[in-house]
Amino acid sequence: MKTATRIAEGHPYPLGATWDGRGVNFALFSANATKVELCLFDADGRRETERIELPEYTDEVWHVYLPDLKPGAIYGYRVHGPYEPEAGHRFNPNKLLLDPYAKAHVGELQWDPAVFGYTLGSDALDLSFDERDSAPFVPRCRVVDQTFGWTHPQRVRVPRERTILYETHVRGYTMRHPDVPPHEQGTFAGLSHPRVLRYLRELGVTSVELLPVHTFVNDATLLDKGLTNYWGYNTIGFFAPDPRYSVGRHALIDEFKQMVDRFHEAGLEVILDVVYNHTAEGSELGPTLSFRGIDNASYYRLMPDQPRYYINDTGTGNTLNLSHPRVLQMVTDSLRYWVAEMSVDGFRFDLATILGREPYGFDEGGGFLDSCRQDPILSSVKLIAEPWDCGPGGYQVGGFPPGWAEWNDRFRDTVRAWWKGDEGIAADLATRLCASGDHFNRRGRRPWSSVNFVTAHDGFTLNDLVSYNDRHNDSNGEDNRDGHGDNRSWNCGAEGPTDDPEIRALRERQKRNFLATLLLSQGTPMLLAGDESGRTQRGNNNAYCQDNEISWLDWDGIDDDGRALAAFVRKLTTLRHALPVLRRNRFLTGEHNDALNVTDVEWLSPAGAPLAREQWGDPSMRCFGMLIDGRSQTSGIMRLASDATLLIVLNAYHDVVDFQLPSVPGNDQWSCLIDTNMPVRDELPEFEAGDVYQVTGRSLLLFALHARGATQRVFERLEQDLTG
Repeated sequence: MKTATRIAEGHPYPLGATWDGRGVNFALFSANATKVELCLFDADGRRETERIELPEYTDEVWHVYLPDLKPGAIYGYRVHGPYEPEAGHRFNPNKLLLDPYAKAHVGELQWDPAVFGYTLGSDALDLSFDERDSAPFVPRCRVVDQTFGWTHPQRVRVPRERTILYETHVRGYTMRHPDVPPHEQGTFAGLSHPRVLRYLRELGVTSVELLPVHTFVNDATLLDKGLTNYWGYNTIGFFAPDPRYSVGRHALIDEFKQMVDRFHEAGLEVILDVVYNHTAEGSELGPTLSFRGIDNASYYRLMPDQPRYYINDTGTGNTLNLSHPRVLQMVTDSLRYWVAEMSVDGFRFDLATILGREPYGFDEGGGFLDSCRQDPILSSVKLIAEPWDCGPGGYQVGGFPPGWAEWNDRFRDTVRAWWKGDEGIAADLATRLCASGDHFNRRGRRPWSSVNFVTAHDGFTLNDLVSYNDRHNDSNGEDNRDGHGDNRSWNCGAEGPTDDPEIRALRERQKRNFLATLLLSQGTPMLLAGDESGRTQRGNNNAYCQDNEISWLDWDGIDDDGRALAAFVRKLTTLRHALPVLRRNRFLTGEHNDALNVTDVEWLSPAGAPLAREQWGDPSMRCFGMLIDGRSQTSGIMRLASDATLLIVLNAYHDVVDFQLPSVPGNDQWSCLIDTNMPVRDELPEFEAGDVYQVTGRSLLLFALHARGATQRVFERLEQDLTG
């Protein structure tokens, strides 16, 4: 195809397609290619209009400059080189490839045999070479103009210790929202609708964590079953928002920025769930869409003795090779782009152990983790790890370096087991309530490093956690074999929906118990969207493929119980925001400070006395109190604090337990702020030290010493908020 467009040498940086106001510079890394061709398409992306061989190769980067090209141009690459799978090379110029740095994609993948670099059905499998053109069946890239008029260009910067995370899905959150216009439902615009933002603000969360919004691929096996990759953990473009979340796909980037701008105006942060551990190209039998055809041996971790095959620490078929400097650069460039250009406030990293894994294993001083720590942009935003993968040594809770927060599944499992009524849980629960210092109290890390959660996108919703003993995933088409088998759930006496009033009442109390435990614990709490109003997935604990009513929030279907539960959550977030003692920036250790004559946390038996060592070892102990002294140090300065002193009582026993309120020097009056058995009260009852409170079976209580001095105004406002 003859070149008609004027070209110049261009520059090897920045990587990707960059419009400078006069033309577009294209730069593509490939260490092993022999030739790279840029393919330009017409306005609708269907017809290839021009093919340009990139004339320059500098520092393993192919580049060209097109002075007449403008934003909106649609393009892709064809990359030449050896097709030697047994040596790790899979170049095939018959396959149109996505630019790894593309800021926008056009079109969707169609699962035609031509999208594979080898010939499907061949006896030689992936050693064969397919000569069919994949262009009619794969997405293209679009050159973009990043100009945008920000109203709130500065990030919100919620302090880490004040953060309350709220995990949700862009599409599922508003697909059934009655106040969002139909054409905006399930989009970035819908998520930033004023009514949605007002709801989030009133709920009391500070930071909304979005399931993946990078462009992703729907697996062929799911499409064949009439399902889809709803969650989006199958990324093919680390710089591009997925077009499925846009109202008008040509304005996709502006719509994302507008969403972030509106969130910031509302005082809310935007956290992105990102998937840099693997790509949608799968194993050696997967399609050739981008990285595989550009430089397979550089982008992926290959078996050292058999580079035809991929190291599969992700369980998805491949693993990105972050030990390669250019792949590491791509990931950090992507992160910086989303912060600096798209203005997001942080990231949650899927299977983050892989990002810290070098060829010899996980290393908290590995290249990627060190890059984030020293980077002036990335080190200033929230970095949250999912600290496990399925590779060797993959479980690394507490193993990430300073500056990182981590999902803490120990909190999830322990809290679930406690309220389920399992034996021998009390001692472990005490540690989890204190931000799991056994994992995180090292190297100057803070309690916020522990991201506490009871539920997340992966698993039961809160309603289903108390309604089902077993998973019910038949609609996923895998004969109910997928999803977690060990959920530590309890249906309270009936599997699934029931009209039994006693079971329904117990389930509502259990929900309040879980939510109160989460929001009154030290560390960073994370709520799953819809849990505050009783959302159900009908017992499906692996709804990754359900882009339908199973996953979408049913706003019109929220009943009286759901509205009451949401009101209870608002009370809990009000307490957390108002009482600094619930979000200490120092770990509670139980050690006595002789200089101040204060113990930061004490553990009490129902008799109101300190728990003895042998009591902790009693497997049948299911009720105890946690006394947090508001006078204990809040910083390294040796002085008394003036926070509220709180008593949390947790009773997982099935019957009433008499609990004697303790005496604290200087103040003997207690106010009951929360009783999960009586979530609605006209006033906050008061008690004297020594009084016995009858703690309902399976319930949680929060008491505070009657406020005096500087904290009096806080308590007056709290009383209005909690009873109003």
